[in-house]
Amino acid sequence: MDQDQVSFGPFHFDLSDSKLSFQGAPIDLSSRALNILRVLALAKGNVVSKDRLLDAVWPGLAVEENNIQVHISALRKELDRRTDGESFIITMPGRGYRLVGLERPPETDQSEMGGPGGLVIPGASIAVLPFQNMSGDPEQEYFADGIVEDIITGLSRIKWLFVIARNSSFVHKGKAVDLKQIGHDLGVRYLVEGSVRKAGDRVRITVQLIDAKTGGHLWIERYDRLLDDIFAVQDEITMRVIGAIEPNLRKVEIERVKRKRPDNLDAYDLVLRALPFVRTGMVQGANAAIPLLKRALELEPEYAWARALLAQCFHFRFSRGGLGEADRLTSTQHARAATAAGSDDATTLAIAAMVIWFDGHDVTTAFELFDRALAASNSNVVALSNSAFVLAWMGNYELAIERAQRAIKLSPFDTSNSDLALAVAYFHIENYEKSKEAAQRAVEANSAFSIPRVLHTAALMRLDRRSEAIAEAERARELDPTLQYRTGP
Repeated sequence: MDQDQVSFGPFHFDLSDSKLSFQGAPIDLSSRALNILRVLALAKGNVVSKDRLLDAVWPGLAVEENNIQVHISALRKELDRRTDGESFIITMPGRGYRLVGLERPPETDQSEMGGPGGLVIPGASIAVLPFQNMSGDPEQEYFADGIVEDIITGLSRIKWLFVIARNSSFVHKGKAVDLKQIGHDLGVRYLVEGSVRKAGDRVRITVQLIDAKTGGHLWIERYDRLLDDIFAVQDEITMRVIGAIEPNLRKVEIERVKRKRPDNLDAYDLVLRALPFVRTGMVQGANAAIPLLKRALELEPEYAWARALLAQCFHFRFSRGGLGEADRLTSTQHARAATAAGSDDATTLAIAAMVIWFDGHDVTTAFELFDRALAASNSNVVALSNSAFVLAWMGNYELAIERAQRAIKLSPFDTSNSDLALAVAYFHIENYEKSKEAAQRAVEANSAFSIPRVLHTAALMRLDRRSEAIAEAERARELDPTLQYRTGP
């Protein structure tokens, strides 16, 4: 494709003369709207602030911000009606707009998008692949996975860096990999891969950064350290990855990677063991995780992430185990304690926010926590999908759909929570077909979770597919016998 050409979905945009076409047919739009689209395209998927749009489209003129919204709405109308409502221009609340779905953004000099509003780095997208466990002990698999998860979390705190979520990059775990194909599938420029060997009180970690387009190695490093130095190793790996992508990265951005860690390594180990049980989302998994998380907190009482996960487990017991008041009080107590120390971990904040909203009925605090989470890491999938789910139930359907779709782009192979949000949002705006499709994807992503099946049942009933709805309701009851439904009016 010519450097002056860009495509997104079924659309083609010529940057040189600002002409937009759909499957070869030109689309008639105002020059302002096309200029806005050009600025968004040149940003290559990065967020463009309203100030930047005003400066670029109305240079030297004093105009109101609502002028942007008028032309954004016109753009969306022309795009959405040709793609059955699929959104390509996403609103980033408080930050601006971004164009998604670009197949090949043009290679533009960074200075073109410079100025106030933040650092813009072309092609800054990355996925961290599962590290190979070289310990010879399958029981140590969780340790290697935990190393990777912490690196992903650290990278996701860099606002300009597009980071693929853990569950999507882990879809390749245990498989022979073609790195170029993985880069293409995940839509990223860079890949991190490595191996972990744990023996006694020492750990050896080998890491390499790869250009996904060429398959070339940008750097490779080996770390041989004592286990009690493991968090320093993780931070060092994360910062070296960033440094290899953008050598002139400001020191303040690198410092954002660092976050509060547990002082006790045994507590961290217990949390890693609990995670697979927590991720089931069901009472049985919660019951298995709770003793592990309690032991972690005995060792490290201020361990915010462990406390947030414990809150989530008691939330599962409350919401899917009989609505016991003791479980509700315990879940909210742990959720508030997880945030009391001013945690800056986005996942911790997002989990606590969901629990406080659902079990504590405290909407104000929940949204304050979601805002804190997204301010800390706007690429955090848990914060995006959890807040999307809450927004959908609260009636803010447009923002719910935008956040859920962003989460899906960040985590294309693990969309369960995001699809739940979409299922709720589309159901409430009476788009039952899309609600059914989203709920069905959530069922396929986690067939042992009852809530997606409940939403699937509701959408099927509204589509008058009664026999399918009843069958799905029965499957949901097999997973959660406390569920009840009526077949009559």
